[in-house]
Amino acid sequence: MATRRKPARRPAIEPVPAAERGEHWWPVATAIIVVAGLHVALPARYRVQPVWVVPVVLLALLAVLIAGDPGRIDRQKAWLRIVTGIVIGVVTVANLLAAVRLVVDILAGNKLFAHNPGGLLAAGGVIWATNVIAFALWYWDLDRGGAAARAHRPDRNPAFVFPEMQHTGHVAAGWVPQFVDYLSLAFWTATAVSPTDISAIRPWAKLLMMLEAAGSIALAVIVIGFAINIL
Repeated sequence: MATRRKPARRPAIEPVPAAERGEHWWPVATAIIVVAGLHVALPARYRVQPVWVVPVVLLALLAVLIAGDPGRIDRQKAWLRIVTGIVIGVVTVANLLAAVRLVVDILAGNKLFAHNPGGLLAAGGVIWATNVIAFALWYWDLDRGGAAARAHRPDRNPAFVFPEMQHTGHVAAGWVPQFVDYLSLAFWTATAVSPTDISAIRPWAKLLMMLEAAGSIALAVIVIGFAINIL
């Protein structure tokens, strides 16, 4: 009598390890390097002096972060979060100082750009672009506890709802936002001055987006308005 074969069991689907789910460093590293370059591109009056301070500090701290968490971002260490916060803080403070000096010069009638509206627009554009990257870094670092935490706990309570979270059939299982997603959020908040396809669902996230939009409006109105007046 023939024996009946048992159906073969399907192998269990194992969750993707955090080391594979963690995002690569290169998008964040590129953004920080771009910020360092943009700061150097500013007129001397709006840079932190000496000129090498901000780039050297940012690149040194970036090297520490990559050395402390090589490969993909997945190590949950308190000191890594602190260093990341310092990097973003340096970017934010340096750009805020430049923005304040530019606005004060414009309102005080400084003659630096009296016959150079193009130079004024270029300086304002550099500050605006740096501001977008700074807010992208803040969103990236604060949402769900940061990149390493998202790699370990992708379902942790989010601060932002991305389209991929609502249309799961178009993305891989366990999708989590990465830096480029937060850069998109920061860019559209600064340009559209409103939420687009990404919604903030935490009070701090809403306030941060409001702050970015308000700063973007103020900078654009003051810089563009003064440049038109020169022309």
